[in-house]
Amino acid sequence: MSSIAVIDYGMGNLHSVAKALEHVQPGVEVRVTADPEQVRSADRVLLPGVGAIRDCMAEIRRLGVDREVREAIASGKPFLGICVGYQALVQFSEENAGIDCLGEFEGRVNFFGDDLRDQSGERLKVPHMGWNQVQQSIDHPLWADIDNGTRFYFVHSYYVKLANRGQVAATCNYGVDFDVALAHKNVFAVQFHPEKSHTAGLQLLKNFLNWDGRF
Repeated sequence: MSSIAVIDYGMGNLHSVAKALEHVQPGVEVRVTADPEQVRSADRVLLPGVGAIRDCMAEIRRLGVDREVREAIASGKPFLGICVGYQALVQFSEENAGIDCLGEFEGRVNFFGDDLRDQSGERLKVPHMGWNQVQQSIDHPLWADIDNGTRFYFVHSYYVKLANRGQVAATCNYGVDFDVALAHKNVFAVQFHPEKSHTAGLQLLKNFLNWDGRF
């Protein structure tokens, strides 16, 4: 039976993610855990995250989740980051007066700003909350059966810009263009919430559970 470790460091939407995974693949063993052995022995690893990056990174380091993430990525097994679990993978976030992140990928998390406007000059609310179109920039197994331009659900005030443009799997626009998904080898990470994105989000999770981690 396939197993997936959803890393629990007290800052993720764990119940919804676990239920969504069980829904798309009945019989999958979902381990909501921070236990290193449980994470290490799982076939796949998912790093969720909601809330302030300062609190998330503090718990990630206190519980040793940083080591678990590095080991999982280095192992070659399929790895998925969601929302703050995506932001935590880059080098630095502007949030909370500046926080060093895990630094697995070169990039920065920026604030949308207090005077964010669309192309017509209309002011946009921050946080970016609701549905928005995702423009795929690469052909990846996790985009299987998901049309380019599909709308996903977002809740965030900070966005990722990756230094290596070859790692950008998709972009989005909300006043500014930002990198909504990352893909590199066995790692895929997204800013939106698949577990809240209805059919398209469930399809992405299904794709992840069927992915062998090769890209």
